Amino acid sequence: MCGIAGFTTLNRGADRGVAGRIAEALYHRGPDQQGIFEGRGATLCAVRLKIIDLAGGDQPIISEDGDTVIAFNGEIYNHREIRTELEGLGHRFRSNCDTETVLRAFLQWDTQCFSRMRGMFAAALWSESRGRLVLARDRMGIKPLYYCERAGDLYFGSELKAILEHPELSRRLDTEALDAYLSVNYVPGPRTLIEGIRKVPPGHLLEWRRGEARLEAWWKFPAAAPRRRPLEAAKEELDWLLNDSIREQMVSDVPLGVWASGGLDSSTVLHYAAAHCSGRLKTFSVSFAGRSFDESPYFRQVARVYDTDHHEFDLNPDVELRSAIQDFAYYSDEPSADAGALPVWYLSRMTRRHVTVALSGEGADELFGGYITYVADRLTGPFRLTPSPVRRMMLHALDRYMPVSDEKISLEYKLKRWIEGSWLHPDEAHFFWNGTFSPEQLKQIRPGSGGSGLRALAARLGSGPAGVERYLRTDQNYYLPDDILYKTDRMSMAHSLEVRPPFLDHRIVEFAASLPANMKIRGFRQKYLLRELMRAKLPRAVLDRKKTGFDIPTHEWFRGPLRGLLMDTLTPDAVRATGIFDAQAIESLVRDHMERRVNAGYHLWGLLTLFLWMRKWKVEILPPAEAARRTSAGALTAS
Repeated sequence: MCGIAGFTTLNRGADRGVAGRIAEALYHRGPDQQGIFEGRGATLCAVRLKIIDLAGGDQPIISEDGDTVIAFNGEIYNHREIRTELEGLGHRFRSNCDTETVLRAFLQWDTQCFSRMRGMFAAALWSESRGRLVLARDRMGIKPLYYCERAGDLYFGSELKAILEHPELSRRLDTEALDAYLSVNYVPGPRTLIEGIRKVPPGHLLEWRRGEARLEAWWKFPAAAPRRRPLEAAKEELDWLLNDSIREQMVSDVPLGVWASGGLDSSTVLHYAAAHCSGRLKTFSVSFAGRSFDESPYFRQVARVYDTDHHEFDLNPDVELRSAIQDFAYYSDEPSADAGALPVWYLSRMTRRHVTVALSGEGADELFGGYITYVADRLTGPFRLTPSPVRRMMLHALDRYMPVSDEKISLEYKLKRWIEGSWLHPDEAHFFWNGTFSPEQLKQIRPGSGGSGLRALAARLGSGPAGVERYLRTDQNYYLPDDILYKTDRMSMAHSLEVRPPFLDHRIVEFAASLPANMKIRGFRQKYLLRELMRAKLPRAVLDRKKTGFDIPTHEWFRGPLRGLLMDTLTPDAVRATGIFDAQAIESLVRDHMERRVNAGYHLWGLLTLFLWMRKWKVEILPPAEAARRTSAGALTAS
């Protein structure tokens, strides 16, 4: 696992100083080795966290003729198979690392090499004689890759901070991306919160040649074409795929463990990992002692069943929270409005004290239908037939008879959001379930936005009937890479920890796409096929338990241990100074939350992390008139 960055030098000379600063900015991603290549037309930087071939594999790696160089971040799990094939074609290797395999595969098959690879990666390959730079990102977007074009040159990096080291590049806030962030808690790719900086989309490559850049897909999600098959046959196929993916992903020359929440997904990973481990596996968990959403009874039971060397961290209000949240502003690059970033931060810190690699269960929910939002999508269809006055009366009744609760995601909070979402278009509602600010709320806190965040995102989905498959694909394209995987990458790499998600092996992704909807959600039973597969393998308590979101009780903590940080950050002066937010509206939101008129913890988390980020990175904000003009000029697009 590593961090990569670089830039072309078509219209300027190489800058050793900025290259050194880039390597230093990415040091947390690769504390074991740092290297810089300076060619006639490009500079490549790499920082390395040694996982495979500890003695060899220092980066960047240069071909024997000195013409092609690679900087690589990630793991190729089938690299030994590819290596054997290349050796049969006459290639001779100098190391045992997968980075050299990627380089030689590129020399042999050019960009078609990526389709042969199973793994997670972001790669940069520079060909000196051709003046050609190729950037490639893995199929599911597990590893990040950013780029920026300016004056014919290309800048890229594993993190935004690598690009922001270039003083000539603007740090201007992208207000259209901001509206998406405020609506859904993250910035859907390819945009970022900085104007002009983009994400290479998952499964894409970017080719730059002498000042011209071209983006193209090298892999696409398989078309949803459900294939009917008996349940037992589907279980048998998924069993083989999971076993093979986890077997491959356990290959490591450094200590490896498993993140264990006690839920179905992580317990499934642990089950198969235990079968391929000769000793005691190390497992790691975060608890919330004494709280209704504490998962410790489940992950302790699973740890006992598999006799793991178990470690856990109790996240409670007495933990030093303020400094960790402020550190997010640096390590996140972009603010994470997903409050689950905080427990992942502490989980990663604890895990890194014992191992360098951890397996996790990310991706299972998006592939097999694990979120309650899919049920909400289905139930809202008939509910929309209820007259609007009746729905408004229901909201008023909830306000009157169900008091605001300190619970993490309370029943009253869920019911209110479900009713509020019933006024939205089905596509907008699906984004809204996992988001925060509704269109009306967005217009109140940011008058220039027009409340267009959800509408612009829904427009990306095109036409088509609402349904489980449509929204699974939506989450696979946006929520998974831009929120879940983004959060895991930043929080883990902040502590120099590599996290591997075996569910996102592309063979499992393609298998899940071939399943009919009733093998994912049947009635109110979510992840039906996965649950049936694991029924005879896992404790019943794990299979039948209610899903618990992995985040913090923001509603309560903003009224308690995080109140000071919130008040110090969202001051009226700080809000007014942006020129794009309504200070009175945000002040009212904070006051209503503190006085328990509403539960706005998730809304306030997004604003808190946003303002900390803007202050840390000295983000330039457009004057109000210009911000309003740009926002009203058009919707957020994928361009």
